[in-house]
Amino acid sequence: MKTVQIYLNSIDKVKSFVNDITKFEYDFDLVSGRYVVDAKSIMGIFSLDLAKPLDLNIHTEEGVDEVLEFLKPYIMES
Repeated sequence: MKTVQIYLNSIDKVKSFVNDITKFEYDFDLVSGRYVVDAKSIMGIFSLDLAKPLDLNIHTEEGVDEVLEFLKPYIMES
C-alpha cells in the first residue's frame, strides 16, 4: 500500500479525480482525520472536509508508479 496527500479544492477537481481513478482496478481510500471513504465514490468524497489535504491510500504494489503518474495533478508536493 502507498499513501500520498492530495488536494481536491473544487467540485470540478473532485469530478475529474473520480473519473480518473475509476479507470484503475485497484482499491483506493481517502482518509480525512478518522473518516475513511472509497475514493471512487463522489458522494463519499463530498462528505469529507475538502478544505484540507486528504490522504489517498492506494491498495496495490505493482501498479503504483502508473497510478502516481496519472494522478499527478491532484498530488501535493512535499
